[in-house]
Amino acid sequence: MKVRSIGPLGDYLREQRRNAELSLRQLADLAGVSNPYLSQIERGVRKPSAEVLQQLAKALRVSAEVLYVRAGLLDPTEGDGEQDISVEMAIHADPILSVRQKRVLLDIYSSFRREADEEETSEPERESTTQNRAVRHARQED
Repeated sequence: MKVRSIGPLGDYLREQRRNAELSLRQLADLAGVSNPYLSQIERGVRKPSAEVLQQLAKALRVSAEVLYVRAGLLDPTEGDGEQDISVEMAIHADPILSVRQKRVLLDIYSSFRREADEEETSEPERESTTQNRAVRHARQED
């Protein structure tokens, strides 16, 4: 699935802020950064640290990883979470979805991923139990 690019980090932050119906000042207060600094980030004048991106992500209720990718701090093609990030980015980048719809989709996706991880973890346990039964059955036949 190809994620549609909506521009640099500043444009993305501005769009997310507007979708959340927050003023620049409100987001700056929520994220614990100054109003002028946030304005500079949105205009592409300043590049924020990973810590500031995390604070902004928390304030906007979006994935910090998406902001890291947008800021060039994280390569979306690296690591095991590659697919997670591309799915999250696609959800966040969709201009038609409301903030509430994006949150619900991300919650559902996360719960499915957790469920799949739990099933994957318990699968070897089931296999060993099945193997043990087969061994016991074979011994009983001898």
